[in-house]
Amino acid sequence: MTGMPQAPSNAQKSLAPAPTTPSPRTWAVVLAACAGAFLVVLDVSVVNVALPSMRADLGLSATGLQWVLNAYSIAFAGFMLLGGRAADIYGRKRMFIVGLSLFTAASVAGGLAQEGWQLLAARAVQGLGAAVLAPATLTIITSAVPPGPARTRAIATWAAVGAAGGAAGGFVGGVLTDLLSWRWVLLINVPVGVVVLAAAVVWLTESRTGGSRRLDLPGAVLVTGGLAAVAYGIVQTEQSGWGAGGTLLPLLGGLALLGLFLVVEARTKAPLMPLKLFRSRAVSAANTAMLVTGSASFAMWFFMTVYAQNVLGYTPLEAGLALVPSSVSVIVGSKLAPSLMARGGARNVAVLGTLIAATGFGWQSMMTADGTYLTAIAGPGILMMAGIGLAATPLAALATSGADSDDAGLVSGLINTSRTMGGALGLSILSTVAAARSGGATGPEGLTAGYALAFRTGTGVLLAGAVLMLLWLPRTAADRA
Repeated sequence: MTGMPQAPSNAQKSLAPAPTTPSPRTWAVVLAACAGAFLVVLDVSVVNVALPSMRADLGLSATGLQWVLNAYSIAFAGFMLLGGRAADIYGRKRMFIVGLSLFTAASVAGGLAQEGWQLLAARAVQGLGAAVLAPATLTIITSAVPPGPARTRAIATWAAVGAAGGAAGGFVGGVLTDLLSWRWVLLINVPVGVVVLAAAVVWLTESRTGGSRRLDLPGAVLVTGGLAAVAYGIVQTEQSGWGAGGTLLPLLGGLALLGLFLVVEARTKAPLMPLKLFRSRAVSAANTAMLVTGSASFAMWFFMTVYAQNVLGYTPLEAGLALVPSSVSVIVGSKLAPSLMARGGARNVAVLGTLIAATGFGWQSMMTADGTYLTAIAGPGILMMAGIGLAATPLAALATSGADSDDAGLVSGLINTSRTMGGALGLSILSTVAAARSGGATGPEGLTAGYALAFRTGTGVLLAGAVLMLLWLPRTAADRA
């Protein structure tokens, strides 16, 4: 789930006043960018309800199933900074088209996969395409819409669409899996991708600010390898425990790679992630907050869908339909955020949204093996997602406010990286927590106990995030530097 537009020249300032209301073409640009954002976030969660069918068809192990999610999320998060910098250097429109083309082609490969490794490889390439595409979406919007209320509304639309992509994943996946097959949760991207590509060619205009700067490929490889190794180590704890060599080696290796990444970024002339960005309080605080909220919200969709199917006995379609109210609530929360921000400030709205989400997580943690739809899925789901939607817009807006125009795509990639990185690591951690509590049990009671502990842990994470936001997020524009 950033950047500022290029500064107009003095001649431009003197010849024309800054527009106050975006033109219809500008909103067409926003629509095309949001469609791209919807697709990449949708594919984080759309496979959830299809996982049992994938396992039966391709013979995937339980760990393999988790990597159907993580292969996408880690490639997405790890290469997004590179995608953001590429958008600055080579052009936002060009990278939007390149990323969407790669994403669409990988969707074909995944939908036609005959072996588990083929599916995992396709999901990783999908994540790479998403990493190129996603930063361009928000940068295109902030470059097309002038600062002010119109831009805040455009960012809120982007945040709502992105959140709705994650929310709609369960419903879309359930419908396609029940009516067609699990393959269509990936193949559906193809016609949608072609339409969005055509719209991008017609509506988008090229923009870039990167000059002659080069891409930092070593940095991209180090950060992606480090994230993948850490996530793999966390997943290994389910089978081997925290003290086993198979767990400690990837964990320590991953942390070493991430440390080396920071060393490289501090010394290279054209870093993938200039550490100077984090001197801005708005950028550093908003990204940390986005990572924390993302770690809980992405895992929420996974656990809600497996609870509905594995414990309550819902079909994939029923599980998808069950999450529709949550999908609506995240959109409502995102769209309410701008008006609340105008009255109470971005920081206060972000804290409020996080506390509402934490309330929903706490309610969900009281789930039982014989829970009813209203109290075990709909009610807590609405609170969780309304809160997440309410928090996402001010966090994205704060991160945007702290960026220079030359780093527009990079900061967009950074805020998206924080959200997706948090989601990948959060899913790994909370899945491990649930598996440890279940103790290998496959009955409804044992599974429910594991899922409930995962939601209790998520509640604690969100409460800690709310405190962090209250203390660290800037109160006013003067605090953002």
